[in-house]
Amino acid sequence: MRQIGRVGHFKQLKAWQHARSVAVLSKAAIARLPASEQDALADQWRRASYSVALNIAEGASRRGSREFRKHLDIARSSLDEIEAIIDLAVSLEYFRPEELAKLDATRDECAKTVYGLLRKFSDMPSASAH
Repeated sequence: MRQIGRVGHFKQLKAWQHARSVAVLSKAAIARLPASEQDALADQWRRASYSVALNIAEGASRRGSREFRKHLDIARSSLDEIEAIIDLAVSLEYFRPEELAKLDATRDECAKTVYGLLRKFSDMPSASAH
C-alpha cells in the first residue's frame, strides 16, 4: 500500500478538530431552539454537524485519496448546510448574530481546512486499495 492516501489518525487532523468543535457548539445552540423546531431544524442541524466530524474521521481511515476526497466532499456539503442553517436560525430570530458568532467562525475555519485538504488530495494520484 502506498502512503499517499494515508493521513494518519483522524484526531490529528485540524479539520476534524474544528469539526468536533462545530458539533459541540452546535449542540448548545440546538438546545436553545424552540420546541416547535425540535423535529425539524434542530434535527437537521444536529445531523449536519455530526456529519462533518464523522465523514472526516471515516475518510481519513480510507486507503485511497479518492475515497478520502469523497468523504471530504460530504463534509464540505454539510458545512455549507450548517452555514445555511445558521443564517436561517438568525433570520427566524431564534438567535442574534453575535450569539452564533463563535460557531460561525469555527465553521468557517473548519471549511477552510476541509477545502485545503480537498485541494491537497485533488493534486495527488489516487492510491489504489489492494
